[in-house]
Amino acid sequence: MLPRHNDPIAAIATAPGRGAVGIVRVSGKGVAPLVRALCGRELRPREATYLPFRDAQGGPIDHGLALFFPAPHSYTGEDVLELQAHGGPVVLQLLLARCLEAAQAPGEGRGAVLPGLRLAQPGEFTERAFLNDKIDLAQAEAIADLIDASTEAAARSASRSLSGAFSEEIHGLRDALVHLRMLVEATLDFPEEEIDFLQKADASGQLERLRARLDQVLSRAHQGALLREGIKVVIAGQPNAGKSSLLNALAGAELAIVTPIAGTTRDKVQQTIQIEGVPLHVIDTAGLRESSDEVERIGIARAWDEIAAADAVLFLHDLTRVDEDSYRQADATIARTLAQKLPRQVPVIDVWNKTDRAEAPVPQAGGEPGVALSARTGQGLDALRRRLLDVAGWQSAPEGLYLARARHVEALQAVAAHLDEAGLQLAAQAAHLDLLAEELRLAQLSLNAITGEFSSDDLLGVIFSSFCIGK
Repeated sequence: MLPRHNDPIAAIATAPGRGAVGIVRVSGKGVAPLVRALCGRELRPREATYLPFRDAQGGPIDHGLALFFPAPHSYTGEDVLELQAHGGPVVLQLLLARCLEAAQAPGEGRGAVLPGLRLAQPGEFTERAFLNDKIDLAQAEAIADLIDASTEAAARSASRSLSGAFSEEIHGLRDALVHLRMLVEATLDFPEEEIDFLQKADASGQLERLRARLDQVLSRAHQGALLREGIKVVIAGQPNAGKSSLLNALAGAELAIVTPIAGTTRDKVQQTIQIEGVPLHVIDTAGLRESSDEVERIGIARAWDEIAAADAVLFLHDLTRVDEDSYRQADATIARTLAQKLPRQVPVIDVWNKTDRAEAPVPQAGGEPGVALSARTGQGLDALRRRLLDVAGWQSAPEGLYLARARHVEALQAVAAHLDEAGLQLAAQAAHLDLLAEELRLAQLSLNAITGEFSSDDLLGVIFSSFCIGK
């Protein structure tokens, strides 16, 4: 632990702004003297006590509830004091200042009541909980994900991760991997046995079953990461194809201005929607065409920037104009540019709009079939929503899905790569057992990084700095 982890810390634990109730939290070793200084009395553990919170002169700052959680039975694993007052920002700041002031005042002994008490950094309470083995790193991340959840499905999945569902999966993989490592290491210690010993122990079968179990966890982690992160969907096409109308239809609100005038949209308009709980960040962009208008040209350049960073592109076509040679040529030019600018794995979905007004049939191009719809009437929108989920890789949410992060998926993919290499070594006629043992060791390190059993201070800093102060 770094030296700062031994400091007692304090912070306002509720969100900024006005509210009915606000909380000031203190955590550290030996908080009991501060409890007496602030509350004027001892507090029974884990029992709410209504009393006045007094300033240095004995006048009341506020009246509220005080709770004391002695270590190790607290959120952080340290002594924790929570003062629940009225949720005005001035009141809470006064209480926090009083905590810092009282901590430095002379105590019953010779020193300060709680020396070294300082303001907590973002996420430091949860970091203490992790460092004191109250939760693992995946559960700590789930706390932030639960706070930030933008859909009900994401919130429920984050809650499952917080309860330890994801960690249990990782621990199960680790235990199976440790058992396999034990067999290999034992073989290295008794080289005269070598492969015969591993064959009798069914090491190959154990590795195969471990790899199959890993695939299941990786698949669920992919789904959990999608539920947390969502995908970025950019609507692109010529002016007046109905891009803004499509955004409004998907969002169910009049977000973008819609007029018959070409070039109405000059800059991006973004809205996050959810389909089956999956967040989709949908972006409407300026119509793509050659323009002499400087403002419109800037909007078109920004549109191409958004397209280049998209996870999926909706290429919108106007069915009422598909018989026009100039329109078809412009669409073909946009299609070629999309193919040049986008990585192969980014899907481009052809969307044929204005079916309610078009007489022409939907063109049948090569590759994936397009989606025909009317942004004005809503016909075909369900098919587009389903298609977006398909290209995102979303399956119907399995029971007990847990939330995962991109780093979890990357770590599991690293485990899979090491197990594949281990399989090649085990299958070789002249297996190099030292290389096999090393691949299994690296696989375990990647697993341990998920739950924090092996984590650098830099990684912890990145993770906990994204938390809010007081959590």
